[in-house]
Amino acid sequence: RMLQKYGYTHLSAGDLLRDERKRPGSQYGELIENYIKEGEIVPVEITISLLKRAMDQTMAANSQKNKFLIDGFPRNEDNLQGWNKTMDGKADVSFVLFFDCDNEICIGRCLERGKSSGRSDDNRESLEKRIHTYLQSTKPIIDLYERMGKVRKVDASKSVDEVFEKVVQIFDKEG
Repeated sequence: RMLQKYGYTHLSAGDLLRDERKRPGSQYGELIENYIKEGEIVPVEITISLLKRAMDQTMAANSQKNKFLIDGFPRNEDNLQGWNKTMDGKADVSFVLFFDCDNEICIGRCLERGKSSGRSDDNRESLEKRIHTYLQSTKPIIDLYERMGKVRKVDASKSVDEVFEKVVQIFDKEG
């Protein structure tokens, strides 16, 4: 709801992938499931096509809705290149909202979520793999955006209220 106040539509790369995985007759379903279970990053062509479809559908329904918060993307160099190639001249990245959090806190939160989420990757083995993938593949992308002055960092180890307050401050400033 907060994002609507600022005119953003929230798109989660992970949710789009999980929804596509469940969609009857999806050509990508099994492939997506295997990547997710292994804590690996889904091929960029699939993720970009799902993001672009969601963006196009949103803007077709309301042309004013042209600001998106894309959650969980880009995850690696391949994602970034795919985004730049597909979205060049169509979308600009204003800033990157980076939730910085200690690995053990993240694992604890995901294991807690796993008690009710039904997600195949909310287990310690998948989470360890995801952290390895993050350090190897995603952190360099954050560092790249950092050098461009586009990263807005939030200490996500704090309470929900404190994190929310910080995010509001960032959106108030960024517009």
